[in-house]
Amino acid sequence: MTASGPDPAPLAETTVGELLARVAAPVPAPGGGAVAAAAVGLAAALCAMVGDLSHRHCDEAAALAEAARALSRRAPDLGDDDARAYLAVMAARRHPGARSIPDGLDAALSAAAEPPLAIAEAGATVATMAARLAVAGNPAVRGDAVTAVLVAAAGCEAAAALVDIDLDGHPADPRRATVAAARQRSRAAAGTARQALEAAR
Repeated sequence: MTASGPDPAPLAETTVGELLARVAAPVPAPGGGAVAAAAVGLAAALCAMVGDLSHRHCDEAAALAEAARALSRRAPDLGDDDARAYLAVMAARRHPGARSIPDGLDAALSAAAEPPLAIAEAGATVATMAARLAVAGNPAVRGDAVTAVLVAAAGCEAAAALVDIDLDGHPADPRRATVAAARQRSRAAAGTARQALEAAR
């Protein structure tokens, strides 16, 4: 149960229209983390499709499609995890003395960094896989591969920003380096995809 009623349906069981309505509703969650997870999941699904259509063009296409499909299935759960973690932060903020960042709020913020970190890493992985297909996959679906790269990279960037927010005040937290590495991987993949698009013109 949430404070406002029964728990909402998992993202995996939510239609696109329902997800848009839930995100637009004037409640704290689902929010940015769920949107980032949905972006990564959609990019992974698109990457899987490109891989399935690239068997004759790329030796690793089947493996990339399988890995992408697994990440597509995982992404909605990460979005649900993020929503739950954010609601825990909201509950901690309502605790007396929250303005002074009590241990409870600090712990909730630290825990809330985990789902977007996982989303960012998944986004970087999807972007990297899709970039390989943009270069070596089926030219007929190169545009889809590039789209997968750019959408996954956007999801990575968005989730990484949430990690930065949650870890504000903790510059030495090792997760900052982890999310920075994910950002670098996704940006490199986006550059590779753009180069592949330019080379094909």
